[in-house]
Amino acid sequence: MAGIIEIDNLSKQYGSGTKALNNVSMSIEEGEIIALLGPNGAGKTTLISIICGLVEASSGSVKVGGHDLRTDWRAARKMIGLVPQEIALEPFEKVINCVRFTRGLYGEGPDEAYIEKVLRSLALWDKRNAATRELSGGMKRRVLIAKALSHRPKVLFLDEPTAGVDVALRREMWEVVEQLRRDGVTIILTTHYLEEAEEMADRIGVINHGQLLLVKSKDELMGEFGKKTLTIEVDTPLQEIPEDLAGRGLELARDGSCISYEYDTRAERTGIARLLGDLAEQGITVRDVSTRQSSLEEVFISLLENDKSENRA
Repeated sequence: MAGIIEIDNLSKQYGSGTKALNNVSMSIEEGEIIALLGPNGAGKTTLISIICGLVEASSGSVKVGGHDLRTDWRAARKMIGLVPQEIALEPFEKVINCVRFTRGLYGEGPDEAYIEKVLRSLALWDKRNAATRELSGGMKRRVLIAKALSHRPKVLFLDEPTAGVDVALRREMWEVVEQLRRDGVTIILTTHYLEEAEEMADRIGVINHGQLLLVKSKDELMGEFGKKTLTIEVDTPLQEIPEDLAGRGLELARDGSCISYEYDTRAERTGIARLLGDLAEQGITVRDVSTRQSSLEEVFISLLENDKSENRA
């Protein structure tokens, strides 16, 4: 079954010769939240801009809800809402009028009940008659989301939606995103807050140098590329790792109180039981053990470093 967005061999090369996208292909399922990660200049915003009809691709195709972006762009564009990085609002216009105006741009007639529902869901109803210049940065971003939702899109793009937003408001905004997903809206987001992607996204795509390195479910990505670190706290500090335990990738803390051991959870044998047994044979008493799963940030950095090494080769 085709996804709500189908991207096939999409490329974009600007007149300067810069290749922003290079044969990107992916399918986005209806109702999912997918996070696009990548360093600045990786091609994330270019990809979003092409799908939203703001930039023309050099080659390849995009279909939104089965509508080809080149031949049936009106129908495709009507299914999409976009929340851009930049806050661009008419400073003297009322919040509610901003949303009404955007709805009209899509050819939709008045629907005050729906506009009220959107504004209430974003905690903007009490600010509906305020000029946008009177709002905080976080509230202005909520207005951008309200505008993007004004015509009932099936797909919502969020390009760095929480940039410059304080922690408390960021958490509230992600609750809004989760509610939108429950309402059946497909959400594609870019973010530099990797802990948010780790918490919210169903799947994660990593883009670098205009190429899509991978698209995987969060659990699959963490399982395939993530590592676990076993920390062993010893009863008596060690001066060095015993010679008989050398070659296992063990690291000793500076104060000698802990030994760290990184292992692959997918391996048939992790080597933990053998390691603990060998420590006992060496007369090393273990006081405590703990494990830590690598974070999405660590996985992300590792992927970029691997890509950089491959490009050098």
